[in-house]
Amino acid sequence: MYNIFKLKNGLRVVVEDIDYVNSVSVGLWVENGSRNENKSNNGISHFIEHMLFKGTEKRSSKEIAEAIEDIGGQLNAFTGKEATCYYVKILDSYLELAVEVLSDMLFNSKFAVEDIEKEKGVIIEEINMSEDSPEDVLVDLQCISTWGEDSLSLPILGTTDTIKSFTQKDIKEYVKSYYIPENSVISISGKFDINLIEELINKYFGHWECGNKKITCYSSPKIVNGVLYKIKSIEQLHLSLSFEGIELGDENIYSLLIINNILGGGASSILFQKIREEMGICYSIYSYISTYKNVGLINIYAGLNPNFALEAIKVIKDEIEAYIKTGITEEKLYKAKEQVKGNYILGLESTTSRMFSNGKSVLFLNRVNEPKIVLEKINAVKMENIRTIMAQTFGKGILNATFVGDNVDFDLLTKLSEKDIIAYKNPTKINV
Repeated sequence: MYNIFKLKNGLRVVVEDIDYVNSVSVGLWVENGSRNENKSNNGISHFIEHMLFKGTEKRSSKEIAEAIEDIGGQLNAFTGKEATCYYVKILDSYLELAVEVLSDMLFNSKFAVEDIEKEKGVIIEEINMSEDSPEDVLVDLQCISTWGEDSLSLPILGTTDTIKSFTQKDIKEYVKSYYIPENSVISISGKFDINLIEELINKYFGHWECGNKKITCYSSPKIVNGVLYKIKSIEQLHLSLSFEGIELGDENIYSLLIINNILGGGASSILFQKIREEMGICYSIYSYISTYKNVGLINIYAGLNPNFALEAIKVIKDEIEAYIKTGITEEKLYKAKEQVKGNYILGLESTTSRMFSNGKSVLFLNRVNEPKIVLEKINAVKMENIRTIMAQTFGKGILNATFVGDNVDFDLLTKLSEKDIIAYKNPTKINV
């Protein structure tokens, strides 16, 4: 059973009672991520996520961890482009402790200067670790290639220079501005007493009031036509091709999920079967969807020998064009729906995953995507929906490309345009 309510201070709360489990997951969602930042403070959202674990007026960093782990629970957090989430999974008998610990971290973190300086080193090492992963480098580079100067292009971790620049004052002022009840959601899924939950949340979060409020409001950027590459001493060339997507909350997402699943969603997909199984020129190839407020993106990723890059991109382009031209059969549509439904249902097999789904949905859309309704919407997708969304997304062609590798054929970038593989002329070559 779902219930959504709002405290007097504007904090939204979504709860889902699952009485057949013995656990409960609690998440504190804040609509704040790297998209809220600028080039001067890039990375501060992720930095704050780390700092909330470094100690409060009541608990040391170790005591925060022990409060949850000593009773078999899990405490963690993550920061994305548009949101930060702090969450606990715990036995249902310890629900109040989970809520109290999260409130303690939010309201009583010390942000000690000594801890800030130590954590700078930790996060710089996290940035270094990310730099050692070509896939991570490619994702950050692809964001720059796709979104240009818009804040959506900024890396979640920030840069070494911005991390070094943060002061206690910067952090405290940022928290006061963006960590406000109007920008936040408490999401709880699992076993609990539904009659007591509102009183419990009011007890620990009802007093939350902030000045200097900054209500999150995002831009509507257009995809930039460009090609970026980064030289990295690795064996493979990693590439990402970007296509027009759809924004978060668009009801056409169910059609696009089906389209994407058929094209590059798994081992039975068109691209995997053609480029890996039939041609044997890559190990990994897949497509994925990214939805944001006001804008969306589809990407095709491949890791392969640099000598096969131009051939692979041409085949990808040809396969997409053939896919759009011929469409799919009713039988294929039925199978794709079953795959999408199966993946969705399996993704909701834990209280934490359901807490994530509910929290994100209420944070951005002010509604819950109930599984029954989602499955009905997937079943309702018709062939005409597929054709329309194909034309709006993949039908516009490859809009930009990003490469990470050592033996990058620089002439490849020009060839992409000359052979009309990329949907624009005269790409700008930038080495970053």
